[in-house]
Amino acid sequence: MAIVQRHGGDVPDTSADLLALPGVGTYTAAAVSAFAFGRRAPVVDTNVRRVLARVVNGAAQAAPSLTRAEMDLAEALLPQDPYQARTWGVAVMEMGALVCLARSPRCGACPVSDLCAWQQAGRPAYDGPPRRAQAWHGTDRQCRGAILARLRATSLPVTTGELGGAWSAGSDQSERCLASLVEDGLVEPLPGSRYRLPGRRAEPEGAGA
Repeated sequence: MAIVQRHGGDVPDTSADLLALPGVGTYTAAAVSAFAFGRRAPVVDTNVRRVLARVVNGAAQAAPSLTRAEMDLAEALLPQDPYQARTWGVAVMEMGALVCLARSPRCGACPVSDLCAWQQAGRPAYDGPPRRAQAWHGTDRQCRGAILARLRATSLPVTTGELGGAWSAGSDQSERCLASLVEDGLVEPLPGSRYRLPGRRAEPEGAGA
């Protein structure tokens, strides 16, 4: 409640303020600040890391975990103009998702292949520390995401039973994840065991009909 009061009930627009919110990490803070509010912030996801590793550093893959050097590089390459920085962020993410693929990169379709250090080095194989696939299926992170997706899909409050239906891996896990989302301030509880996203108001019946 103190955090809500601090920002007047609004979502803060800077990475620093967003990072202070419960459950918000570096990537989410930068993405919201850049794409929702037009702030200059380096948005670094897996795709961006791979593009920068290849184009700038000549490595087949980024390190297993995000490093300070990667964040510094992303910051240094970011255009100074906030609008251009936001466009740059989307462009690099899309290039990593559609062209500079992890297993089968489409180098023939790459718009910067002539500048790519990895291409110029003969596309050497990755020789860094072993990379471990991040667990996702069946995790609390996946469950929390399913609950939030169910709440985003409607403007009306959702009952506990309806939220439980968004996740079939076990009611205990669903209840635990729902409780954690409420504690983090990402879900607002209402009377009658109903829930909604914070700040969302239900539309009057018949609205939009």
